[in-house]
Amino acid sequence: MARADLLVDLVKAGSRGDRAAFVRLVESMAAEERANNHSLLADRLVQGLQVNGQGRKPLGFQFPDEKTGEPLHEVVPRRSLDSLILPDVVGGACRELVEEQHRCDLLRSYSLEPRHRVLLAGPPGNGKTSLAEAIAEALMVPLLVVRYEAVIGSFLGETSQRLRRIFDHVGSRRCLLFFDEFDTVGKERGDTHETGEIKRVVSTLLMQIDALPSHVVTIVASNHPELLDRAVWRRFQLRLELPAPTQPMLEAWFRRFQDRLDQPLGLTPRSLATRLSGLSFAEAEQFAEDVLRRHVLALPDSDLKQIVKTRLGIWQHRFAAPESSSAGSTGERTAE
Repeated sequence: MARADLLVDLVKAGSRGDRAAFVRLVESMAAEERANNHSLLADRLVQGLQVNGQGRKPLGFQFPDEKTGEPLHEVVPRRSLDSLILPDVVGGACRELVEEQHRCDLLRSYSLEPRHRVLLAGPPGNGKTSLAEAIAEALMVPLLVVRYEAVIGSFLGETSQRLRRIFDHVGSRRCLLFFDEFDTVGKERGDTHETGEIKRVVSTLLMQIDALPSHVVTIVASNHPELLDRAVWRRFQLRLELPAPTQPMLEAWFRRFQDRLDQPLGLTPRSLATRLSGLSFAEAEQFAEDVLRRHVLALPDSDLKQIVKTRLGIWQHRFAAPESSSAGSTGERTAE
């Protein structure tokens, strides 16, 4: 049964002719019914929004495209927040977000909504995608990743139309919607090198993000936040930076790796972190997988200490990627 406050707000929205609010409330009711395993009622609620065959689509609606494929990739979250090594301010902010979502009924009884829009910024390979997955795991909702190759079209208006269909689809279910490399579609509209079509796409995107109900947690990630449109920033209630790991963070990562193997690596986690200073978390994971591959192939006579020493020598002399000179300030690091 739908909550009384939703029903009252629904009647008010209908009486004043506020269709946008009416749609959001119906979608919230549908999401609650689906969470209670009342799928048939949830589908009927969303189908009732259709007018003359148009409007919002049923919950189970999929929109395959013969040329581009599905614009959303659904991922079952497996990482947890506790499995990630995060700056204290980032970890604390994410746990607060999860608590607000889990206790949304209490907040709504005071006419408050949980925060549900997050901007993650920082250099590549330092956990933005992993953090989105971990938040989805903590919320116990599916992670829906936007596939740009299936969204961005070559014809006028095509990209905006596909974006609208994505938001129509996710609005009536509890989920985490994730845009990686958000600067691909959220570029600064004042850039004189961009076309009018890109500016229309950004406008559509921002309006659709604003219209999403709070049971849809939207997370966007960018390696180049300085490229984002200025209007993007104010849409997000949490703006978090994931910097390159410090040496203590790398040390903690290698300590966990050693604990997972349950045998000494030959070098202490602190020594490994010092010798591999400058690695991103993604690169540290690649190093660990490199060690594990050689370890498994050498079984049952594997000498893990020698393998670590050999791989360390290789990694210390590998060709390094050039540093980017375009990294700019991320502005406000966290916004409550």
